[in-house]
Amino acid sequence: MSGSVSPLAPKTFAEMPALRGVRMATAAAGIKYKNRTDVLMMVFDKPAAVAGVFTRSKCPSAPVDFCRQSLGGGVARAVVVNSGNANAFTGKKGRDATELTAKSAAKAAGCAESEVFLASTGVIGEPLDATKFAGVLDDLAAAGREDFWFEAAKAIMTTDTYPKVATRSAEIDGVKVTINGIAKGAGMIAPDMATMLSFVVTDADIAPAALQALLSAGVGPTFNSVTVDSDTSTSDTLMLFATGAAAGDGQRKVTDASDAKLDAFRAALNDLLRDLALQVVRDGEGARKMVAVTVEGAENDAAAKRIALSIANSPLVKTAVAGEDANWGRVVMAVGKSGEMAERDRLAIWFGDVRVAVEGERDPTYSEAAATAVMKAQDIPIRVDIGLGAGRATVFTCDLTKEYVEINGDYRS
Repeated sequence: MSGSVSPLAPKTFAEMPALRGVRMATAAAGIKYKNRTDVLMMVFDKPAAVAGVFTRSKCPSAPVDFCRQSLGGGVARAVVVNSGNANAFTGKKGRDATELTAKSAAKAAGCAESEVFLASTGVIGEPLDATKFAGVLDDLAAAGREDFWFEAAKAIMTTDTYPKVATRSAEIDGVKVTINGIAKGAGMIAPDMATMLSFVVTDADIAPAALQALLSAGVGPTFNSVTVDSDTSTSDTLMLFATGAAAGDGQRKVTDASDAKLDAFRAALNDLLRDLALQVVRDGEGARKMVAVTVEGAENDAAAKRIALSIANSPLVKTAVAGEDANWGRVVMAVGKSGEMAERDRLAIWFGDVRVAVEGERDPTYSEAAATAVMKAQDIPIRVDIGLGAGRATVFTCDLTKEYVEINGDYRS
């Protein structure tokens, strides 16, 4: 965690309500950081439905492998998360660490190992000494509280400068349900089907298959549309749990994701995922500005997204933003290298509401002063019209500053 809080941090944090059916506790096990919590345990006293999306990395961490295996059962009773060590690229030692942790968590929560889910974040390639926190899980399982969300978010931070929390509510069958979520992430963020780590819990009664469909659809425009540095983590994990406690208020179980009864819930969930994803970008390592890149007029939505990511991931675009330089030539460059259909002479580019280029050349009414004024803001919209079709997408990123290099130049030391 760096010394100063990101200037893009929320001015106030969400008041996180207690959520029925899940208890949480944290501990300081000294995995990497001294004098701060680095282990989180969530316990579901009754079996909860579970859904998850994970990194597309071909070098996934041991906990990601473990979660994928457990996900087939559709039931969760315990979650253990540690920060300070990713338990990735750790070979047999990594698998041994997940087995020991799962065994200890299952014993502490009184459940099967297949009902345990694990996540780790931090340094890649360092063996994780699971005995460090295996010993604290009994206490955590007993000490868990329903209203511990903010502390839970703190325990999973690495280079984050603030904890990320969000809450929403909706109605299903006229019964109010709550959704709470936490996330961590500040660097190595280009998720490919998840984010660094995020855990979302609802008290709604929704079957695992429906929950999975909701989550898989929800990540597209949210966690899958943010990038800090174009790097996909080995550990990306986003999980959604449904405790079913709302059944006690008369909510009937929903088994089909396309059921109209889920419309309000789906909207609330997607809104919460977007909130958490943007908090991650706004805490991008060394970030001073957030950039929303919107591409329209592409061949199709997928092409628009690839072009938007090409712009958002360009170090030259991101350093220009850091320097408050309205260098639209770099946007042209990023469109051209994306590999998607584009016609130079149809291209139009806006920084904020200032059109800087049109029909393949600088806008005749272009004002350097007006464009520079846009670049001085904390939130900068960049819009590109490809002029070919109806494809549209928005991707969120941040600027690339000297501090990013400082943070990542000596991350292991």
